[in-house]
Amino acid sequence: MKRLLFVCMGNICRSPAAEGVMKHQLAAAGALGKAEVDSAGTINLHAGNPPDSRMTAAAANRGIKLVHRARQVTAQDLADFDLVLVMDEDNLRDVRRLDREGKYAAKIKLFCDYTTRHSQTEVPDPYYGGPDGFELVLDLLEDGCTNLVKEVQGQG
Repeated sequence: MKRLLFVCMGNICRSPAAEGVMKHQLAAAGALGKAEVDSAGTINLHAGNPPDSRMTAAAANRGIKLVHRARQVTAQDLADFDLVLVMDEDNLRDVRRLDREGKYAAKIKLFCDYTTRHSQTEVPDPYYGGPDGFELVLDLLEDGCTNLVKEVQGQG
């Protein structure tokens, strides 16, 4: 079983949406049992909170349910997960700081490394924007998760 962790800053918009999209796509592919999926944030400001209501609504419009409580990423997560997918360069820097010896560098990657239909190199934070920002995030997540599902199934 592959263990995937999605990471953004607060763990209320992008990373819980990535977790939800990935679980949704794994279920649709009949591969839910082939991966464990979780998400976390680089800060603990929102620890214990559910996903942002705007992201939850945007995901629900696509048939995707977000069920998660925010938590902060830990150094132990780097050991426990096979792949740590961060949403932007700031998240990448913050997660790499947890890997003091550089032991897990190969498994910490930008999420957009898995997108093929979009040219963005980062998943932008939609928190301070309007509805279009949440839709763009979901578009990017659906793109990248499609490729991650293939990898989990041994096709990627």
